[in-house]
Amino acid sequence: MSGTSLDGLDIAFCHFGCVDGVWQFEVIAANTFEYEEAWKKRLQEVTQLSGEALTQTHQELGEWMGKAVRRFMKKHEVDPELIASHGHTVFHQPEKGFTLQIGSSYAMHAQIGKPVISNFRDMDLALGGQGAPLVPIGDRLLFPQHDFCLNIGGIANVSAEVNGKRLAYDISPANMILNHFAQKLGHAYDKGGELARAGKVNKAILKKLNELAYYKAPYPKSLGYEWVLENVIQPIENENIATEDMLATLTHHIAQQIAANVHLLMDARQDAQPQKPAHEVSLMASGGGAFNDYLIECIRKYSEERFTVVLPNELIISFKEALIFAFLGVLRMRNEINCLSSVTGASHDHSAGTIYGNIQV
Repeated sequence: MSGTSLDGLDIAFCHFGCVDGVWQFEVIAANTFEYEEAWKKRLQEVTQLSGEALTQTHQELGEWMGKAVRRFMKKHEVDPELIASHGHTVFHQPEKGFTLQIGSSYAMHAQIGKPVISNFRDMDLALGGQGAPLVPIGDRLLFPQHDFCLNIGGIANVSAEVNGKRLAYDISPANMILNHFAQKLGHAYDKGGELARAGKVNKAILKKLNELAYYKAPYPKSLGYEWVLENVIQPIENENIATEDMLATLTHHIAQQIAANVHLLMDARQDAQPQKPAHEVSLMASGGGAFNDYLIECIRKYSEERFTVVLPNELIISFKEALIFAFLGVLRMRNEINCLSSVTGASHDHSAGTIYGNIQV
């Protein structure tokens, strides 16, 4: 898994089992392979590349990913049946019917010698869906004990069962914007949210952010880097306030949007009446943003004590998306549904992903 926050390539080696329709899992080993500065800069600027340069980057990133998987396999002495690769998102514009994740699967297959399953989003776009989010099938089958699953990565998204259907969508930009402004202060990211904690919230900018049209749009819906750049980063970069104040404002904005959307989904659940006490309504938070103590404090503040934020162990916080993309690969190998139309808006549920190489069943 390579996310929009550009932390690196997350690799998780997982075992899955299904008994009487109940799935179990174990994460045996996991690592993040950080991008060298040259690769990070290349991926930061990838949307500006020519077609030729983009194609070359796609091929070379696949080779780099394949070599990283080989190093991982050697380090942990593991021999996987298959590799499930999300790739790295360059473009995501579902309203125009396209999405693009790079990192050549054939190049990975050549490096690893194992089957690679990828292109998980393309079929959903072809069926009229958003192509995102894809993690909710894993939330439903691997983490059924939680009412809500929140991932705070480059973008924050939520997943929940509402009246018998799994609903999920992107809530707001998250680490993508926090990292952008933390880097202006010489930090790769705002560790623990301490930079934001030192700042003051600008109420005018906060109000402007909360009024963005995306937040009023119905789900299913999803966000891409292009939208974030145009609607969040570029407009507020010109605001004449301290960067710490901008980080504080953005942190409260993210927390307010998360809490508001969880409340919205709670109100939509018919079984929420009478309302359950907060300690019985669990929101499991994962992704890099779950390590942002100040952001988690803000979410708890804006929860209005209607739900409880639960932090799982650090392995799940850091590698839940990698775990679930491995799971998507297993479901695809079994030709079982791994993409939910109730989540993406596609015409029907389906088993998404392209298989590169032969799978021995």
